[in-house]
Amino acid sequence: MKREIEEAAAYLRARVGEVPKLALVLGSGLGGLADEVEEAVVVPYGEIPHFPVSTAPVHAGRLVAGRLAGRRVLVMQGRFHFYEGHPMERVAFPVRVFRALGVEKLFLTNAAGGANLGYAPGDFMLISDHINLTGQNPCIGPNDDSTGLRFFDMSKAYDPELRAIARRAGKELGLELREGVYAWFTGPSFETPAEIRLARTLGADAVGMSTVPEVIAAVHCGLRVLGISCVTNMAAGILDQPITGEEVLEISARRRPEFSALVRRIVELAVQAGR
Repeated sequence: MKREIEEAAAYLRARVGEVPKLALVLGSGLGGLADEVEEAVVVPYGEIPHFPVSTAPVHAGRLVAGRLAGRRVLVMQGRFHFYEGHPMERVAFPVRVFRALGVEKLFLTNAAGGANLGYAPGDFMLISDHINLTGQNPCIGPNDDSTGLRFFDMSKAYDPELRAIARRAGKELGLELREGVYAWFTGPSFETPAEIRLARTLGADAVGMSTVPEVIAAVHCGLRVLGISCVTNMAAGILDQPITGEEVLEISARRRPEFSALVRRIVELAVQAGR
């Protein structure tokens, strides 16, 4: 794996030139933000050594390097999910490559189901913590001591200073930014009402099928992490209606202008503050 990480990083370094210190991962229905990157260098995942190819709907499967809000960024337009059949180490592979490139901060976004009864579709949630309900972990297996510790602390996985910057950005834009706990299920089936009751009892405010493996890998290798969910639907059993993938994409598309403004402002403030 170490050799594969180095080969992928070397290829990207040659393609994008100066590597930004900040990388973003865009979730379901949120990939349109990558189209706003200026001076863009676009690299399809299929061209990057050892990268998987995205199969999730509307995940474009491209890495975009350039400027967002005047700041240099790397943007993953689509991610890899465990439910696609990728092993955990492959789901987290891009994070390891980012670290090898010299990236220092990782902003992760996703579409999520609202488990908190006070939430509504269209809400944005700043992730304060997560619950891993899958029993999976990308760090299972031999540990590379040059990358991170065998046993590592996850008590501040979602960086407090970056979260403060996100709250400031939301306030400046007049956007209500909820803050809560994200629970990870593997998917691809949506959760059952009983599973949502369990997650809510455990303290989850939103649920989804991504993000947590990337966060674990990022913390392991020393990246500072920020996570934001777009609540695209209420989770199973809360409303008397079925959950569909179309609903997820519809709500995320509707909220795209506000989401774009929020992320752009966070990027501006984070780079400006040097944090």
